[in-house]
Amino acid sequence: MKNDTSRRNFLAAGLALPAAGLASTTSSPNPPAPAPPQAAAPSGKISYRTLGKTGMKVSTVGMGCMITTDSTVITRAADMGINYFDSSRGYQGGQNERMVGAALKSRRKDLFISSKCDGPWTGASILAQLDTTLKELGTDYLDVWLLHGLGNPEQITDELVEAQRKAKQAGKVRFIGMSTHNLPNIVDRVIETKLEVVQPQINYTSPGATYLPAVEKLAKAGVGIVAMKVMAAARGRRGGPPAPARTANSWAAALKWAINNPNIATTVPSMTDNEQLDQNFAVMGQSFTDADKQVLSARLEEIKPYFCRMCGQCSGQCPKGLPVSDMVRFAMYADGYGQFALGRENFQRMALEHQQVRCGDCTECTVKCPNGVHVAQQLIRAQELFA
Repeated sequence: MKNDTSRRNFLAAGLALPAAGLASTTSSPNPPAPAPPQAAAPSGKISYRTLGKTGMKVSTVGMGCMITTDSTVITRAADMGINYFDSSRGYQGGQNERMVGAALKSRRKDLFISSKCDGPWTGASILAQLDTTLKELGTDYLDVWLLHGLGNPEQITDELVEAQRKAKQAGKVRFIGMSTHNLPNIVDRVIETKLEVVQPQINYTSPGATYLPAVEKLAKAGVGIVAMKVMAAARGRRGGPPAPARTANSWAAALKWAINNPNIATTVPSMTDNEQLDQNFAVMGQSFTDADKQVLSARLEEIKPYFCRMCGQCSGQCPKGLPVSDMVRFAMYADGYGQFALGRENFQRMALEHQQVRCGDCTECTVKCPNGVHVAQQLIRAQELFA
């Protein structure tokens, strides 16, 4: 009964965002820029919001380029008026930045490009990564430079923040920040260090009681918020019974859930083709409705066995010390997003003793997810894939 009550509370807090969220959004008709012959002009209106205190007017739907392999989709997104593009040093084995830079080179001054650095987490290392990023993108500066995927306050060290500030003073980046899968954990540290942008995982599955107040607190502090993984689970799970594929209805409802929160300036859903681009573009300017709420409630029930909501309740539960939520996410990279290399890379960053654990050796898993994730199955899946 307690778990059922928690789910009802989440749906009330998380899905019931006010439709008035678009009140702070400015809209303009879709620009009549030419599109490739094979792609029809999309419907809908483009909208923009200001990214925190940066002053940047960003499209409420940006483009996450992590799994994009067709550069013409990136170019067409820019033609349509989307102006925020997100990459990272490690995406596609380091090749993603090169593709993004080539696709956007002719209109660089009119667009905002974000990228991220990874470990080793030293000031010297991330500054060296930044130089490589600028070279691969073919640009003199980044609009937003993020520390990638940090989830604990102690990981946001003074050394890393000082290195980011040095890069900003040198004119290599305009604004600094971080991305995270554990938003509530890092809010106070972000405000303390005066980071300017945060890119959190947040979507309709996120625990409303902790994630929505965290977003609001950052927004009140002037921190710009870029929502990632807004669609939650992308595809069904390979290696087991397939989960229902996400439909256009669930895509649109999930994206509307995010952009109808006025504290979220932009979103960076992954887009691999023009069909996805058109679907996401059409969402801008639409309200989040009761029908959308019903679609997401049903989708939540479908994905709960394998999708981690990052509530943090499993932290410290594993007697062998495994980072449970992280490992569930690594499996999702491969099975949900088709990014095996990204999942393996993250798995291999874990401590060696954690990589060597085999959950199948345990007679029973002591980790119980309050949201219904089949923890043992997902950890075993990660070990089968990456160990």
